[in-house]
Amino acid sequence: MLFGVLVAVLYFADKGTFMLKRYRYSLMGKIQGSFYYLIRAYSWTFRLHVENEKPWLEYLHNGGRVLLCGWHQQFFAAIRHFKTYAAYRPALMISQSKDGDIIAGIAEKSGWYAVRGSSSRNGGGALKEMVGQLEHSGLAAHVVDGPRGPAGVIKAGVVSLARAAGAVVVPVYTTSDRAWYFKSWDRFMLPKPFAKVTLSFGEMIDVTTGESNEDFESHRARLQQIMLPGLIS
Repeated sequence: MLFGVLVAVLYFADKGTFMLKRYRYSLMGKIQGSFYYLIRAYSWTFRLHVENEKPWLEYLHNGGRVLLCGWHQQFFAAIRHFKTYAAYRPALMISQSKDGDIIAGIAEKSGWYAVRGSSSRNGGGALKEMVGQLEHSGLAAHVVDGPRGPAGVIKAGVVSLARAAGAVVVPVYTTSDRAWYFKSWDRFMLPKPFAKVTLSFGEMIDVTTGESNEDFESHRARLQQIMLPGLIS
């Protein structure tokens, strides 16, 4: 029953008609209080395997700052494990939209601090708040191509944030041996119940060197080149 409700909600989230959006938000308004627990219950069916987490955690514990970065397509599969970082009270930028309201509620219940804003709405203020939170807690996360894409193109915000806070960037990838892929701009991935899910962390990347616009773009392009193979087409 839980699986059916979750899949139905996410199915509606994948459609673009006014009617489906209307019923989708009406449904979410009624069950939002329990939606987090629904997702947690669903996620616990995954056979989760975590790779290469220790190096950046040690760097964090030794006083470094870490910005975890992933593709919009893959964030659902990471929700369960990311609750283990709640003690750090890490920050995550989430758009000021109805979809963002849902995601922000899930993030807050997972122990994360939701900073509301995006490149199109309150971008400067949200970035400044993210920098402050990252400097304070040492840990934050960023969706590199969200909230609207295009998929596979890393936006400038991740480099701006890491440089301003003096943080290393750590790519995050999730894969699943069995999953549904939605017909959305990002081909959103929803692992099927009892799927084998792998959460893997890349090497720490320094994007703080250099001061010119060319240096900035070089870091953005390099990060995109590193992370693009991890995007599921």
